[in-house]
Amino acid sequence: MQALLAQPRGFCAGVDRAIEIVERAIELHGAPIYVRHEIVHNEHVVKELRGKGAVFVDELDQVPDGAVVIFSAHGVSKEVREVAGVRGLRVFDATCPLVTKVHIEVAKMRKDGREIVMIGHAGHPEVEGTMGQVSGGIHLVETVADVARLQVANPDQLAFVSQTTLSVDDCREIIDALKARFPAIAEPKKQDICYATQNRQDAVKFMAPQCDLVLVIGSPTSSNSNRLREVAEKMGCDARLIGSAAELDPAWLDGRERIGITAGASAPERLVIELVDRLRELGVSAVRTLPGIEENTAFPLPRGLGRNDKH
Repeated sequence: MQALLAQPRGFCAGVDRAIEIVERAIELHGAPIYVRHEIVHNEHVVKELRGKGAVFVDELDQVPDGAVVIFSAHGVSKEVREVAGVRGLRVFDATCPLVTKVHIEVAKMRKDGREIVMIGHAGHPEVEGTMGQVSGGIHLVETVADVARLQVANPDQLAFVSQTTLSVDDCREIIDALKARFPAIAEPKKQDICYATQNRQDAVKFMAPQCDLVLVIGSPTSSNSNRLREVAEKMGCDARLIGSAAELDPAWLDGRERIGITAGASAPERLVIELVDRLRELGVSAVRTLPGIEENTAFPLPRGLGRNDKH
């Protein structure tokens, strides 16, 4: 058996930045630091930060007055920001800058008098945060069928945005359906699906035809990790989403010759290394990293958390 490693895989710049924001806040302000929702969708990352002094809460009413609170990488609604301001909480915003870009688009589209269609998954914190940038006039669609059912006030005053972690191919199908039904619909200047999501999906498209099993490391709540599994399956390859090497079932390897490995944008590289070690124990004799894009994107930390910033 051989193992092939997708390139790129694992942490993206937005996740790197979000984790560093929590670590720097603890370093500068001391524990506990409160984080609204999971900072990123990975239980291993959350557990590690909890051990350093981060307290994860569902809502701001669980945060004591005067505390430091961090908004997760997925972003928050305007209402959450306003509540934090009224309560005088010290806020550090770990919203991924690429999500913030979508928030700005939504505000501008609404200011221009357009109704907005958001392509995304109901209940996902990024979707809730983005739709919460405006008080109305925004509709969620998850499928092409949703587009067919959509009722809008004025088809000539319509625009769309999308969740940043969707399947590129599925999103394109929905966009095509929107354009077919609403020819005047306005689109973002640049696509909303983030570079890291696109790169990881492209890497799986390159890897999957060379494999007879693809293992995706990521949490079940991670949108981009689930999309990687789906991309592999659409390429005709058996694929499994696992949280760590501990979830690997040796029976999955029966009769396999090439195992592909990738990791969602919120999964640490150490989980990949642990999986490779486990596969070697189970008979994998060679491990090869496939060619792919080398990412060098980096996002600055918020003011007050830089290396030169003091208390």
